[in-house]
Parts: sequence; C-alpha cells; structure tokens
Amino acid sequence: MKEVQHFVGRFVATVFVFFYLIHKGFLSLDCGGPVNFTDALGLSWTSDVNFIHGEVANISVAKETRKQYTTVRHFPADSRKYCYRLDVTSRTRYLLRATFLYGDFDSNNVYPKFDISVGPTHWSTIAIYDANTIESIELIFLASSSSISVCLSNATTGKPFISTLELRQFDGSVYLTAFENQFYLSVSARINFGADSVDPVRYPDDPYDRIWESDSVKKANYLVDVAAGTKKVSTDMPINVNYDIRPPEKVMQTAVVGMNGSLSYRLNLDGFPGFGWAYAYFAEIEDLDPTGPRKFVLVLPEYPDISNAEVNIKENAHGKYRLYEAGYNNLSLPFVLKFGFKKTSDSSRGPLLNAMEIHKYLEKNDGSPDGDVISGVILLYSTADWAHEGGDPCLPVPWSWVQCNSDARPQIIKLSLSSKNLSGTVPSGLTKLTGLVELWLDGNSLTGPIPDFTGCTALEIIHLENNQLTGELPSSLLNLPNLRELYVQNNMLSGTIPSGINRKVTLNYSGNINLHEGARRGRHMGIIIGLSVGAAVLLITTIVSYLLMQKGKKRHPEQEQLPDSLPVQRVISTLNDAPGEAAHCFTSLEIEDATKKFENKIGSGGFGVVYYGKMNDGREIAVKVLTSNSYQGKREFSNEVN
Repeated sequence: MKEVQHFVGRFVATVFVFFYLIHKGFLSLDCGGPVNFTDALGLSWTSDVNFIHGEVANISVAKETRKQYTTVRHFPADSRKYCYRLDVTSRTRYLLRATFLYGDFDSNNVYPKFDISVGPTHWSTIAIYDANTIESIELIFLASSSSISVCLSNATTGKPFISTLELRQFDGSVYLTAFENQFYLSVSARINFGADSVDPVRYPDDPYDRIWESDSVKKANYLVDVAAGTKKVSTDMPINVNYDIRPPEKVMQTAVVGMNGSLSYRLNLDGFPGFGWAYAYFAEIEDLDPTGPRKFVLVLPEYPDISNAEVNIKENAHGKYRLYEAGYNNLSLPFVLKFGFKKTSDSSRGPLLNAMEIHKYLEKNDGSPDGDVISGVILLYSTADWAHEGGDPCLPVPWSWVQCNSDARPQIIKLSLSSKNLSGTVPSGLTKLTGLVELWLDGNSLTGPIPDFTGCTALEIIHLENNQLTGELPSSLLNLPNLRELYVQNNMLSGTIPSGINRKVTLNYSGNINLHEGARRGRHMGIIIGLSVGAAVLLITTIVSYLLMQKGKKRHPEQEQLPDSLPVQRVISTLNDAPGEAAHCFTSLEIEDATKKFENKIGSGGFGVVYYGKMNDGREIAVKVLTSNSYQGKREFSNEVN
C-alpha cells in the first residue's frame, strides 16, 4: 500500500446539534450468560445461547462485579473453528469488540492461547497472561454483506473462550478511509489525555460506545517517558465535537499541556509495525493571553520528513471550544512509537493535546472462491448441525467435513457428507466446485439423477452408493480426465453403462438391477459366430479322419473294416436346423445308450478306438474313445477334438 504523507487539518465552522438514537445498531452478547439484562450504563445485554453452541463456565474474579464477566463460553481445543454469525447492514461501518476474562474457568490454571478471526481474515492471537485481567480487542470495518462471522480456533494452549462480543454501528462518514474495501482498522490505541481518573470514557458519554482509555492508567510501556512540566487541564464548557470522527465531549473537555514548552510520550502499539491510521484531537479549553496564540509542531524523532507540521488550535478550529482533527490516513509506524509536540518560537503557551487514536490497517482476506457456492448448498440443510459451523469454508481452518488446498484463496478439494441424512436431489451447486477432487455423498437418501460434473475436471473419486438415485449413469462422466473411482451401488439407476468407463475407472454398480453394461448383443453374436466356426472345423476334422481311416484300412487288411453301409454323418447344430452351424453336445449316458455301452468296435487309430452307435431318433454315429494314457496320446486326442 503506497504511503500517503499528508497532514490533514479539519475544523468546525458551524454549530451542529448531533442527535444519536440510543442503542441504534448496538448488539451486546453476554457469552455464556443465561438471561438478558441491562447494565448500569444502560446497555442491553443478550445471552448468546441462540448464536452458538459451546460449553458454559462460571467464574469469579475479585473486584469484577459486572454481570457479563461472571460467565464464559468455551470450546474444545480441536481442529475446528467455532463461529458467531452477526447480522449487519451492508455498506455500513461498525465497531466490533471482543473481550476475554479467563478467571481459571477450567480449573487448570493453564493460560489459553488461540486465534480469533473475522470471516477468513485473521484478526488477532489471544494470549492470556493474567487470569484476572480482561483482554480486549476492537476492529472497525465496512460491512460488505448482510452478516459477519467471528470465529475462535487454533488453540495452542488451553481452550478457546470468550466473555463478551459487542457490535456498534457508526453513522455517516465516521472512520471513512480510501482503503476500507480492502482493509479493516484494527484499534491499537485510543487515549483520553488529561483524564481525572483511571476509568475509561465510553457509553453513554460516547454515543458509539468507543472506549477511551485514561492516560492515568499505569501499565508497562504505556505513555512513558513523559516530558517534565506536563500538566492536566480541564473545563466544564461545552465543546463542539460534531464533525467526522466525533470524539465524545467528555474526552475533549480534558487535556495535557506542556508547561515547559513540550509534550513527549512513548508507547507500544499492538499489532505494529505496519501501515496505520493516526489522528490527534485538539480543542482550545484554556483562556489564552490575548497578545499571543498557542502554536506548536508535531515531533516524530524517527520520521523527520513528516515532523514540524504546525498546529494553531484556535485558528484551525475557528475559535475556542471547537474540535480540530489532524492526522495521517496512511502512515508507516513502528511497534514502539515516540511522539511529541513542541511550541514554536512565537507561541505564548506550550502545546496541548486532548486525545488521539492509532489504528493499524489489517488486510482483508477474501477467503475461498467456493464460499458463495457452498453457502448455497448448506442453505438447503439449514437445520442440520453440520451446516452451522459458520465462517469461511476453508479459513482460518476448514469445516470439519471439508478439505481445502493450500492456495492463498483455498479451494475445496474434498467434501465428506457420508450418512448426513441428506435428502432431495444432489445439490447442483456441487458441480461448480471446480477444484473438487473427492466427493462423498454415500449413505443418504438422495433422489433424482446424477448431475453433470463436467466442470469439476479435478474429480478423482465419487461415492454415491446407498442412496435412491434414478436415471442413467451419465456419459458426461467420461469427460472427467482424472476420474479413477466411481461407486454407485445400491441405488435405482437404469440403462447402460457408458462404453469405455470400465477401462479407466474402478466401478461398482451392483444393486442397480436395471443398470447393465452396454454392447450385450454384440457379445452374444460373438458367441454364436464362435460356435459356428467351431462346428465347421469339427465337421471338416470328422470327414478327414474318416477318409484317413479308410485309407489306413486298405493298407492294413488285417484291421477290422468299417461296414460299407455306414454313411458320413453331418453334425447338426442345436441353435437351428441348418447343418454345420454348431457342434452338438451329448451326455455320457446318451453315448452309452447309443453304443450299447461300446459294444460294437468298428475301427481304431490316432490313440483311440471307434465304436458304432445309433441315437434314439435313428441317426447313426461313430464314437472315438481315447485308449492311450501317454502325454502324446492325450495331446493328439485333444487336438483332434478341438
């Protein structure tokens, strides 16, 4: 993101009465709380019982009596994410705040560490270091849809938990930036200077319920290295704050002044280094010497190029008790920030500072490109538990029934919805998951035809068995170049299996009584042709054998002669009445009856003896029986039969 170094000055020229509807766009979730209630500030708290599933634990922390901090909602330390879905108005800006008070809710005294995300965007890693201290994080965002998901996941120690979740709607152009479509603002510091106590300023003094932390709070690396001569000042006069960011009047009624001519501070900025949004707020609340103005310059020791921007509060704001905002919309900042203000040589007073805010730009992750498609699928099963995991299907961790690849915008590569009580047709949206490799929908009650998965060219494995699918096995399956496993058994499919699919795919289609392989007639015709050829060969072999025997008989007159009256018999096919089309098979009993148990020997040769026989229908036959047990004899006899 290109750095923009432009010091912006703003002033209020007219009096504008700002009316804000109390609780407009407010949602305050008491996580784990059993009932709704209204707190001492007038904020209405809602139990989160209808927003999420999770375990509830009661806690008790000394000096913390607020009801919303007596329970926590906690979740298993597993590979899943647990999400709240909050309704918002698209193209509206919101403040989102989450708080965490551990209180040793699990009696393990193991400080939890886990992630929190907004949709697919990692927001922060929550690391608990004190069981009795509230950790709080805030985010400013422009809603791009009608809802937003806040998810807990990736616990490395302990269990993920949450105490409160709050949503506050802004009006108009409050926190408008040129980068809001690509970046969130992660709140790093919001400070009330000159505060008269350690208590923060928030609702109802701030109608947006921003929390302005007191500069009197003592904690490590927070507003240290304070310049000598720093003095707190305040006023009861009303301050006109009705412009742009609109810091609350109570915050602008206090300030610090550098009595020795300078103000300086050092503090750690959570989330930095990085690009940020930084603004300071000024209002002249002191009576100045009429002979001289209050003028001072910004001092950033590590950024000399943007130091020395001059501030004249009364002139810039066009009078006393008026807000003047000055800052940078895009500035690279370090983790440890040193800053200050120094009066100019012609100034009658030292520098003055009422408040400041610093936020880091947090780049949005657009999430999986399959998000909209799969969201449409789960809408069909809105009552199922598996459809309520929330957030992005892949980030920061995938849903329990989904696997994703490792791309920056990951695609879904596996859906495991076996035995999930799915009904109706196979959701057409699944055919738009272009990165899908495995689809498991077996063991459900899906009906209708198998859809066209041509667009899912990465598909390798499809399991649709044990459903109630009907229709044919689509030929479009042949268009999937990587398909290697297709299980469709025990459905009600019909028709023929697309030709060639068996050669490339492990296919199981048993239990579909009306589904069969194609080209069955061709196979039958092949059998018939084979039998016909075999019959012709057998006929020729029989004739040749007979002629050879006759010739052999003439050469060896001592051998028994065949009777002259025995004709050469035709082999009749059992497939039709035409002779010579196929061989006829006889049972051993028929042969024994015809030869009267091989009673009449009429010849021999070729390792066998020939017997005369007569069938019941009057046909005469010659039967050759193998008489040699030698290997050669068996082989010759077998060849002759073939």
